[in-house]
Amino acid sequence: MLSDSSAIFAFLVGTLAFLFWISRFEALRPIFRVLPPVIWAYFLPMIATTVGLLPSADPVYSWISRWMLPVSLFLLMVTIDVRAIMRLGRLAIIMMLAGTVGIIVGASVSYVTFASLLPPDAWKSMASLSGSWIGGTANMIAIQKSVGAPDAALGPVIVVDTVVGYGWMGVLLVLSGFHERFDKWTRARSEVRAVIADLSRWSPAAGKAPSYQALGIILGLAFVAAGVAIWIGQQLPAVGDPSVISQTTWAVLVVVTAGLLLSFTPIRKIDQDGGQQIGYLALYILIASIGARADLKMILDTPYFLMAGVLWIVIHVFILMLAARIFRAPLFFVATGSMANVGGAASAPVVASAFSPALAPVGVLMGVSGYILGIYAALFCAWILGQLSTIVI
Repeated sequence: MLSDSSAIFAFLVGTLAFLFWISRFEALRPIFRVLPPVIWAYFLPMIATTVGLLPSADPVYSWISRWMLPVSLFLLMVTIDVRAIMRLGRLAIIMMLAGTVGIIVGASVSYVTFASLLPPDAWKSMASLSGSWIGGTANMIAIQKSVGAPDAALGPVIVVDTVVGYGWMGVLLVLSGFHERFDKWTRARSEVRAVIADLSRWSPAAGKAPSYQALGIILGLAFVAAGVAIWIGQQLPAVGDPSVISQTTWAVLVVVTAGLLLSFTPIRKIDQDGGQQIGYLALYILIASIGARADLKMILDTPYFLMAGVLWIVIHVFILMLAARIFRAPLFFVATGSMANVGGAASAPVVASAFSPALAPVGVLMGVSGYILGIYAALFCAWILGQLSTIVI
């Protein structure tokens, strides 16, 4: 077992490097199209911990959570194009919001249904999972820290997140081949064609190799923003009983809000020098450290988490289908709106491209919009679960 924190950090980053390297192989691309690198970033460190190569607890994991979370959130927020997201149209926003409502309702119903079969503090684990299913992994960690869920509690959460969440993504990939039948059932209009016609407006600028000065500015800005947010969070009191808005939550809210506001300023141009890519890299390092804290054997002790997760997704899908029927939404917006919540920006473009490669950028924009909504909606979901925990026997 590796015991030195520096060696553990090197192992995690080296694992990510190997993962990114092999994902470039043409022969392996079909595999990574179905199972994106984010899944392997979870599971490879988790397997290393399960077999005893990595410890499940180490100070380096705490350091990564403390700093990589606000750094990644800040860079992802400051580099988004809010105006482009708004141009997606009313129907896309409606379906994404319907997916969010489905996650919140599903969390409440599944928790009440399985509360007696789950550990006493299971609401904290489910609150953390709601963060992942409303915006992505960064929000999961934010909610985990907010409600005070121990790192060990993330083991079953990560397994449910991957097995149920990405299992549903696989179903959506299969259903994409039947979109015409679905669109006929919902009497869908021609919004998808309009979106394809508008894609040229969102074409990203040609990439360029960033200078070391630009990378230094990006890293310095991100870490300063993270440090200031952490300091402000330490000055503010926790709110709620059970605590939902902790000092860590304040720090996350500060860094997310600051990033969104700065996205309307010239600072957003750091995206041209790789700002968003660095944000995703910080997020992947965070994901790897989460996986390293978990043990696959833990799920054998909590099989009801999987059952709760399945019921949760079923309710989410039911509400999405109902909304699709009411608003005459095509399957594309149902699938992308769902994955913008459940999978975030890492998975929404994968599902979108299953309908048409030209639609992948729409998936990116909807996935990023999930980051914007996620932290606020997930905090509301966590509050509901916290209240239910005080009355459910």
